[in-house]
Amino acid sequence: MSAARLIHTGQVIVDLVMPIERLPPPGGDTLAMDATFEVGGGFNVMAAASRDGMTVVYAGGHGQGRFGDMAREAMRRERIAWLAPVDETRDTGFCVALVDQAAERTFITHLGAEIGSRDVLHRLDPTSQDHVLVSGYTLLHETAAATLIDWLSRQPASLSVAFDPGPMIGDLCPQRLDEILRRTTLLSCNAEEAQMLTATDSLAAALSALPAQTQAPLTVVRDGPRGCHLLADGQQHHVVGFDTRAVDTNGAGDAHTGVLLAALSRGQTPEQAARRANAAAAIAVSRHGPATAPAGSEIETFLADHSS
Repeated sequence: MSAARLIHTGQVIVDLVMPIERLPPPGGDTLAMDATFEVGGGFNVMAAASRDGMTVVYAGGHGQGRFGDMAREAMRRERIAWLAPVDETRDTGFCVALVDQAAERTFITHLGAEIGSRDVLHRLDPTSQDHVLVSGYTLLHETAAATLIDWLSRQPASLSVAFDPGPMIGDLCPQRLDEILRRTTLLSCNAEEAQMLTATDSLAAALSALPAQTQAPLTVVRDGPRGCHLLADGQQHHVVGFDTRAVDTNGAGDAHTGVLLAALSRGQTPEQAARRANAAAAIAVSRHGPATAPAGSEIETFLADHSS
């Protein structure tokens, strides 16, 4: 394990994953080909980082009940430590994840104990080697957002803060979003989120506008099978992806972010870390399920097989 820790301030929830042929029209119906419960949300990023050798700490809430038990058991299996006590008043939340035949996914989320008290943050003592990960979902809740931003304001400027805005970026409070972006040292998002963040209608335009939107020293924009784009030191660099047969894109972005952070924590350059993250995402989309990030040894084998 590396000395650096990933401290996740977001939320672990349970996914009800249902593969379908296609989304029904409004008011319509469709039959799912299967239905499984999987621990997801912030768990996916943490599992990816842990599987690639990083020490991981969960600073969010977890509840009393079936879903809370599932969340804790999944974190235990992945060697993820949790800091908050069990919320005895409610269960952990859940998300319905609909995955169509084009491997695209649609989410409907019901929140629970994971958006509980954030007092645990004030008991944290991050070191200069740690990476704090902030999820855009946290900013959807005023109390949680205010507590998180207050805690971050008390941390040294040298602390690494990664921000993953998520697909609901358009619903975030502009003031809270701006406050987080000013504190962000690594922005990780996909192409659609980058366009929403910059109010542009193409990836090229978003990449040009992002430096004015955030002062983050490093920005990583995921672009599906095409890989990702790095923005650092006023320069833009494309790190190519890997050809693979996608069967489920659920969790691919989380696998990318978790492995990216693990690689950076070991001293890899942004380009090296991004290539490793691209490999992890390529492996993840070839598997069904939300937490499909590969082990570090699998990534090494994949990269060796694609070295030419």
